[in-house]
Amino acid sequence: MAVKKEENETVVFSWMEWPDQETCEKCFAAMMDDPRMKDMPKMPFDGMRMMWGGFEELVRFD
Repeated sequence: MAVKKEENETVVFSWMEWPDQETCEKCFAAMMDDPRMKDMPKMPFDGMRMMWGGFEELVRFD
């Protein structure tokens, strides 16, 4: 319901895991500077309905 899914749509859940904030910021900057990003076709989804956020690890079991 949060994304107002319609009958013919599928909800996808994914994540990226980074070793630290510095690596994340460096990689995203490099990605946005990559000329291939400017040639990408139109996204196959409505980005206004996308939910995303950052999460903090509370417990780790190794």
